[in-house]
Amino acid sequence: MQSKATTPEQYLSELPDDRKNTMLKLRNVLKENLPQGFEEVISYGMLGYVVPHAIFPKGYHCDPKLPLPFINLASQKNFIALYHMGIYADKNLLDWFTAEYPKHVKTKLDMGKSCIRFKKIDDIPFELIGELAGKMSVQDWIAMYEKNLQR
Repeated sequence: MQSKATTPEQYLSELPDDRKNTMLKLRNVLKENLPQGFEEVISYGMLGYVVPHAIFPKGYHCDPKLPLPFINLASQKNFIALYHMGIYADKNLLDWFTAEYPKHVKTKLDMGKSCIRFKKIDDIPFELIGELAGKMSVQDWIAMYEKNLQR
């Protein structure tokens, strides 16, 4: 479900009450743990954390007018989704996350290539998400992105 919101605050204000507190908490965890340089925006109708053009002028290769995406957070119809491009691009980070996840949550990890789906808001491992958010700096992400783009 893509939102038509133009600001993170508007996006959050439009959420149903049963999701709003959880999304606010996830947003705060990301903002508190992301290394300096990432910027919060609306990206693809979701909350997005990107590398701004001021840091990476090339932008996103699919559409260079867009800043380089890193993390997106969305309230979907049946779940909350966290999209983390670092997990998709870095096998070591993916391996770390999949090994850590069961230490924090009893339910099975529901994950796509970069998407972590949380169907039960009580099962969201906020501490682990914060740790994941802090694992890759802007410079690390740019280097990983460019390395994978050359393949």
